[in-house]
Amino acid sequence: MKNHIPEIDELIKQFSRLPGLGPKSAKRIILKLINNKESMVKPLAKSLANVYKSVVRCSNCGNLKIAQNKCICEDKSKNYDKICIVENLADMWVIESSDIFKGHFHILGGTVNPNEGYNQKNLLMDSLVKRIKNNNIKEVIIATSATTEGQTTAHYIEDLVQNGKTKVSKLGQGLPVGGEIEQLDDGTLISAFKNRVPVSSD
Repeated sequence: MKNHIPEIDELIKQFSRLPGLGPKSAKRIILKLINNKESMVKPLAKSLANVYKSVVRCSNCGNLKIAQNKCICEDKSKNYDKICIVENLADMWVIESSDIFKGHFHILGGTVNPNEGYNQKNLLMDSLVKRIKNNNIKEVIIATSATTEGQTTAHYIEDLVQNGKTKVSKLGQGLPVGGEIEQLDDGTLISAFKNRVPVSSD
């Protein structure tokens, strides 16, 4: 007879929803936590509660920030003339760690879903247009993934931000078809940025 404890079953279910974790991996993690309640569960619970309470998504650039503090996108000392558009935070972190790009980031928070319409507020498209205008951006680099969804989003952004004054480019050779930004190694990512190509205005 199996010993089912609803609280543990629910915890395993929640952990299984995390990227890269299945039920077996989730069970191993939960078992480790349960066997180390004082040293692991209490500080983990405290950290999660603090993040839930204090960390929010910036409505301007999509980055994370402490609720009562200003976001990095409001730092006037960072006078960059380029902005890199990515799908999610993981993509931004990968690009930052490669040290290939110096400029502003705009985190969409996902990809365009035609079935839901193109005016999806969570993708921060309106704030993107405002940032390009208000920061005198000279180049917009579209760094969406080479998936169908990523390319659909890229085409939409191309139409949205082209104004005849701002250069619009996208990642070039080095980005494999179907590839996701966060999965790329530094060498491939650097190649993709160095070989970025201008977007046609046609």
